[in-house]
Amino acid sequence: MSSAPDRPESPATTPPRLRVAPSPTGDPHVGTAYMSLFNLAFARQQDGAFVLRIEDTDRARYRPDSEQQILDTLRWLGLTWDEGPDIGGPHAPYRQSERLSTYRPYVDQLLSSGHAYHCWCSSERLAELRADQARRKDPIGGYDRLCHGRTEQERAALPGYTPHPVVRMLVPEDVELTFEDLIRGTVTAPHPDDQVILKADGFPTYHLAVVVDDHEMGITHVVRGEEWISSTPKHLLLYRWLGLRPPRFAHLPLLRNTDRSKISKRNNPAARLTWFREQGYLPETLVNFLALLAYPPLLEADGSERELFTFEEFSDRFDWHKVNPVGPIFDVKKLDWLNGMTIRQLSVEDLASRLLPVLVEAGVLGPNPTLGELGRLTEVTALIQPRLARLTEAVGWVAPFYVEDDALPIADDARGQLGAEAATILDAAVEALSGLPTDEGDMFGHGRGWTAQNIEEALRAGVVQGCGVKPKVAFGPIRTAISGQRVSPPLFESMDILGRHSSLRRLRNLRASLDAATGDAG
Repeated sequence: MSSAPDRPESPATTPPRLRVAPSPTGDPHVGTAYMSLFNLAFARQQDGAFVLRIEDTDRARYRPDSEQQILDTLRWLGLTWDEGPDIGGPHAPYRQSERLSTYRPYVDQLLSSGHAYHCWCSSERLAELRADQARRKDPIGGYDRLCHGRTEQERAALPGYTPHPVVRMLVPEDVELTFEDLIRGTVTAPHPDDQVILKADGFPTYHLAVVVDDHEMGITHVVRGEEWISSTPKHLLLYRWLGLRPPRFAHLPLLRNTDRSKISKRNNPAARLTWFREQGYLPETLVNFLALLAYPPLLEADGSERELFTFEEFSDRFDWHKVNPVGPIFDVKKLDWLNGMTIRQLSVEDLASRLLPVLVEAGVLGPNPTLGELGRLTEVTALIQPRLARLTEAVGWVAPFYVEDDALPIADDARGQLGAEAATILDAAVEALSGLPTDEGDMFGHGRGWTAQNIEEALRAGVVQGCGVKPKVAFGPIRTAISGQRVSPPLFESMDILGRHSSLRRLRNLRASLDAATGDAG
């Protein structure tokens, strides 16, 4: 067993080492990114190291694909690590299941010193014990120490015995319950019970493994959720019993639903870290949002506050004392607002490149789009950029620009709002636009007749004035003909991008469908 590393007491004299240690038990929880963000921000600010460790000792809930999802989602967010299971490091291995031989000497030390003992109680007996304590409303609860001080033979003579023991801590009555927290100051936790530290299958529980691994990996700061406050006295006991120097602790507030309940994957899809990518959020927006959940906006030199900031700006100004210990409400509407603001700050070319994989996945574009299709995407992106809150919203708006004119679907709600004057309006639109010159101009676009400005002027003269209708009435049927939707990107600019031939054909197609519908009704 290795001894405590020789690291100075003062964190100012040595670069800090922080870690995040998710469990691969399903889709990664958004809390993994939340914890990673604050760990990484401090590590980068202090020129320290950030470690990714996989805590996979819960074999009943282990999922083989979950680890890769953890790696992929954190890397997507830019929350990258210096050491981990995929890249190695000086303290490898970084999966607990590969470190089983590391834990046993620590367990043996605790057993030999009398700070731990074997427990042969069956799961059935423990369940009955908990039920009885619940009926009696026992304020303390926990294990009743039936096995403590007994040999296996003595315990086997009593009810509820199993030949496969676990190892429990022997928590003293006078255990220190108060500790210092970087965020909360002096914290007092409830009295712990005799925690299992080694399971019957030979795997350590979280409580032993986290202490051993954090020591072995030289972790100086443990930053985790406030649900672990109650466990901190147990962990500090283990550090003391094993003669190890404890790290400093910081317990972040839990993310909460609008009803103040803890956000969970069972009742909130936003608890799944993969959900944000599926919904079209930018990774930098999610990082920004998670920071704001427990940290104030950045304060500018003039005293104003700024809610949009980069990870680097957050890290540079990070201060544990500014972390709000109150559980924040996970407000998706605020996230949408932030995402929309970030989208509008991107260059058109950058946004188009981010939309491309979304559109390919949705089938709007093929896996190998042509240069012409990519050029059109840039033009369309400029139109929709001010309206986007999520990347996935672009699918419905962009799709009409890549559909054959004769195959353009007309949404039911769009067709349903066409009034009795729709046929007259479409006829007038075709006539007004047919008089415009073709798209062709010189190499700089000069001399083009088919421009958004000329299209608008022609439609206002030929339809609004010519038919004597209001613009809203005039442009509704035209918008439906061009996009197939009631709501679309700016109409005249859309027609400019589609070109004269496609625009006129779509107008005529919708007009012909009205005649067909009238004939069918007759």
